[in-house]
Amino acid sequence: MQGDTLELDRFDRAILTTLAEDGRVSITELARRIGLSKSPTQARLRRLEELGAIRGYKAILDPVRLGLDHVAFVEVRLADTREDALAAFNAAVAGIPEIEQAHLIAGNFDYLLKVRTSDMRSYRLVLAERISTLPHIASTSTYVAMQAVKETGLTGGTSV
Repeated sequence: MQGDTLELDRFDRAILTTLAEDGRVSITELARRIGLSKSPTQARLRRLEELGAIRGYKAILDPVRLGLDHVAFVEVRLADTREDALAAFNAAVAGIPEIEQAHLIAGNFDYLLKVRTSDMRSYRLVLAERISTLPHIASTSTYVAMQAVKETGLTGGTSV
């Protein structure tokens, strides 16, 4: 292992790619797809889980069908960017379920948030009552997405 990066062979990569596409695949089918027998496949899978390459398994929900098709990207500028301020902001962001993603950015602003709600009215409430009250916020700018052209997980076109 080099740094925090795992050394993966072609079977490990095949396991990860297959699971990213179909997390419900059986061990028997997984073994068939990667070209190993069931026991070594199971051992490799367990090892990948223990090493943290696989953090968990979850259902991928369709936000549009669930009425959550309003997406806004919010640029956030902080008044204070010292480590304590960033930690406080990060902890507070984690408590807002409408914030789907939060990224610390190197650029003209400090954070980029992806916020998902049911409509503009709901977004305005989240912005006013939750995002604007986050610690150390100096200003925000909102960009509303009109259409998702591409949304994928790690292996949606990216090779492992």
